[in-house]
Amino acid sequence: MPPPPPPPRPGRILRRSLSASLALALTALAAATSLVVAGAPPAAAAAVPAPSPLNVPGRGATVPFKEQEAEYAATNGTLIGPNRLYGSLPSEASGRQAVTLDAVGEYVEFTLTAPANAMTFRYSLPDNAAGTGRDASIDVRVNGAQLKSVPVTSKYGWYYGGYPFNNNPGDTNPHHFYDETRTMFGSTLAAGTKVRLQVSSTAQSPTFTIDLADFEQVAAPIGKPSGALDVVSDFGADPSGAADSTAKIQAAVDAGRTQGREVYIPQGTFKVQDHIIVDKVTLRGAGPWYSVLTGRHPTERHKAVGVYGKYASQGGSSNVTLKDFAIIGDIRERIDDDQVNAIGGSLSDSVVDNLWLQHTKCGAWLTGPMNNFTMKNTRILDQTADGVNFHYGVTNSTVTNTFVRNSGDDGLAMWAENIPNVNNKFTFNTVILPILANNIVTYGGKDITISDNVMADTITNGGGLHIANRYPGVNSGRGTAVSGTHTAARNTLIRTGNNDYNWQFGVGAVWFSGLNEPIQGATVNVTDTEILDSSYAAIHLIEGASNGLNFNRVKIDGAGTYALQIQSPGRAAFTDVVATNVAQSNPIHNCVGAGFQITRGSGNSGWYADPPACTGVWPDPVWTNGGVPGGGDPGGPTDPPGPTDPPEETGNLAQGRAVTASSHVDVYGAGNAVDGNPNTYWESRNNAFPQSLTVDLGSAKAVKRVVLKLPPAAAWATRTQTLSVLGSTDNSTYNTLKASAGYTFNPSSGNTATVTLPGTSARHLRLAFTGNTGWPAAQLSEVEAYTS
Repeated sequence: MPPPPPPPRPGRILRRSLSASLALALTALAAATSLVVAGAPPAAAAAVPAPSPLNVPGRGATVPFKEQEAEYAATNGTLIGPNRLYGSLPSEASGRQAVTLDAVGEYVEFTLTAPANAMTFRYSLPDNAAGTGRDASIDVRVNGAQLKSVPVTSKYGWYYGGYPFNNNPGDTNPHHFYDETRTMFGSTLAAGTKVRLQVSSTAQSPTFTIDLADFEQVAAPIGKPSGALDVVSDFGADPSGAADSTAKIQAAVDAGRTQGREVYIPQGTFKVQDHIIVDKVTLRGAGPWYSVLTGRHPTERHKAVGVYGKYASQGGSSNVTLKDFAIIGDIRERIDDDQVNAIGGSLSDSVVDNLWLQHTKCGAWLTGPMNNFTMKNTRILDQTADGVNFHYGVTNSTVTNTFVRNSGDDGLAMWAENIPNVNNKFTFNTVILPILANNIVTYGGKDITISDNVMADTITNGGGLHIANRYPGVNSGRGTAVSGTHTAARNTLIRTGNNDYNWQFGVGAVWFSGLNEPIQGATVNVTDTEILDSSYAAIHLIEGASNGLNFNRVKIDGAGTYALQIQSPGRAAFTDVVATNVAQSNPIHNCVGAGFQITRGSGNSGWYADPPACTGVWPDPVWTNGGVPGGGDPGGPTDPPGPTDPPEETGNLAQGRAVTASSHVDVYGAGNAVDGNPNTYWESRNNAFPQSLTVDLGSAKAVKRVVLKLPPAAAWATRTQTLSVLGSTDNSTYNTLKASAGYTFNPSSGNTATVTLPGTSARHLRLAFTGNTGWPAAQLSEVEAYTS
């Protein structure tokens, strides 16, 4: 989304000057901070340990690769960072650190932790003087031997000037430095194999900055489904990419629709120079590493590869499945009017599954009205604008288990312009390094869910999670403003929020805006959320007013400035919100006084002060990585700690949590088993074993002990219940934690039974009952879960 006009600036601007970074010469950004002799012995870079967004149990996308950061690998290059200052090369690196190689023989060497036959690596080359980028290559070496030379380029990076940006280095404000490329090894390399990226020449590029590498075991190509049409053998598309295959693939798709047959894209790279229009058809490939659509019209540059539904004004498309292929475009600039997105149009009752979307303007810009769209298991990389945007009346639609990195604007967005967005969900996604704006955002909308995601490394002009009445067409008069219940549950945010170069002060990790009109009449619930190592404030209100906010069980660990930055009126309730490592001694900045009303429940600490700060001066942020100052050398291990390693939790993890049961009778519902009251109880339907009770702990926990209780009254006779304990991270696949056994409940000893568990990490605990000697049903007054 384009940045909004700046509001009035309260007090003085951020004291740290940005002018130095905005005026950085290309050569200064490309050069390493110091020289390292190419022949030096290998060593791990002295990186600051930083929490990884791929190491959060039970949250974010389940990805098929193992990621390794260059700054923790063996190298004789130069560590850059950590630094979050916009316009600096490390600010756009994962974890805000990377390694620069600037001499022949310099390398970064990764040791495989699992077998792999393919690698994707993220890197940056300097721009050229004309702003058109440069091409080079870097060697891949395996256990010291040369395997191949891989092309790399900077033609998809380096933007300048103000929004929507350009490719003219003379406009300064350089950003969007990194790109990614992928390669297959030709065979499976065993765990323990050393894979090296090494400079063989600096003639084409004076530097190569390596951010990370993702290693994966790519499955064999998927064969043609029985009865499917083949775009090559049946319609003559060219798998070599030499000829334009647009018309032939479109003919195959049209035939698939009329004949009711799937359409298959076999292995190959297919030149596509305009949209493929799909409706009531399945288009699938041999896998995203094998079937690739790419291309752009040579003269009409507003035309490029993309798979689009018909627009709603043309009747829209429906019942479309797009699966198992890649769309890798050739978009090198941002022109908002150009429809050069990978996926577009209106796609109701449709599914996008296991696609690889790269180098287009947006991964998917869906324009409604449309209903019931799902994107899942997809990778979206290196876009010039949004990763995904649900725009203009998208309803009952979902993005789930999708990995987004290096979008040029919001990573995942919903924008209810003029027509309401209703009941949409972003769940179990990992969104990293949006170069502009937010990791995940909803502009307006009704009954929106943003849950179980991981957001990391916001760059500028946005935060990790944003809920707002902002941008054109978002207002209550059209029914498009924030309304109903917005649920933001079980999200983890790492190094999110950053400086807004329009406003010249920090944007919070979780922030709310009532720019168009106040958020009111809605309920916004932020629960079971981790806000880690925020660049500025952890929670932020600005513009208009934001009401109906509820924060429950929120952990703030590390905030560059404040726990709360209040710049607009509103009302919010806080329960079990705990803040540590907040940079400012007064954790709240609030110059609106009583205009912001706080209701404090139990269990809060570390974030409240009365009076709050109102200094008129925005403090310089203090950046930390897992509690370690961002500019320091902790002198500890090179493996980064996980972001969810707080001190062991000693309390009952199950109390007050969401709970479901296979059945219940009368008033004896499942909620009685987690209400903390031993005299109320759950009872299943009688004479109907097996029965089950499932508790959602909110995030994955290493539960080692479950205590089961029945009411303590002597009227309850001794009984034995036969049950097993199962665990799951996703509420889909369950593993047995404790095999079925009989547990005796005796009123004389408290009517309790204890089940010991191995400490396997699980978010969902399920008790499966098969018998009860005292009553023909499953019964529990309390289920308690402990990590000790």
